[in-house]
Amino acid sequence: MQDVQSQPDTRNIPIDEVGIKNLRYPITVLDRREGRQATVATINMYVDLPHNYKGTHMSRFVEMLHLLKAEISLKRFAELLDQMKKHLNAASAHIEITFPYFIEKKAPISGAPGLMDYTCRITGSSDSRDRVDLMTEVNVPVTSVCPCSKAISDEGAHNQRGQVKLQTRFKRFIWLEDMIELVESCASCDVYSVLKRVDEKEVTEKSYGNPKFVEDIVRDIAARLLEDDNITWFSVSAENFESIHNHSAYAHIVSGQPPARH
Repeated sequence: MQDVQSQPDTRNIPIDEVGIKNLRYPITVLDRREGRQATVATINMYVDLPHNYKGTHMSRFVEMLHLLKAEISLKRFAELLDQMKKHLNAASAHIEITFPYFIEKKAPISGAPGLMDYTCRITGSSDSRDRVDLMTEVNVPVTSVCPCSKAISDEGAHNQRGQVKLQTRFKRFIWLEDMIELVESCASCDVYSVLKRVDEKEVTEKSYGNPKFVEDIVRDIAARLLEDDNITWFSVSAENFESIHNHSAYAHIVSGQPPARH
């Protein structure tokens, strides 16, 4: 049958990224407690397209993903990027895998268990020199109490739920749980899925005794990461969904420029 994608193109314009987006696919990720965890990911896969090719073979992206059984690890990521380049005659490849990750978390006083879900993302790129760049991201809900509100109020202080996004590059493997726990420890208080009355009292008082601006949260996280020799690059942002304003409060720190993609 005629292969239209492989026909030559005369416009002489290369394409930086071409591929598939928003593919839902079952994957298995490493779980610090259970060994492995099954989840469902949304996957984007791209390669570059030279100026002389009309198109790429879209079906091959899914075929390669199926052959690798979608077990997500650093080694598997590198293998998949290499296979994408080889089978699609590309100089560079890029993949993004976004998935919910579940951790059982017990309430602080009663010990009542509940499952917390965190949106996580792993991205990988391989350039024309076969240099592989991997990045891990976690999105963590947190609680914050406003230090200014507490300081100027005779009674109480306004508090809100926030979202922290932490992205890291590293020398050695880092657990998603370690990234999540780092973020939670730097907030006024962490968030739980199940709380009894004694737990609600505990988290309310803990938050009130530990007020944090968004600036405090990102600086505290950054200070910890800067002390970690395993972390080669990071980006951390915090957004508080303000309870007394019609806008969010936001802060962002990047530890330098990430490697360029080719």
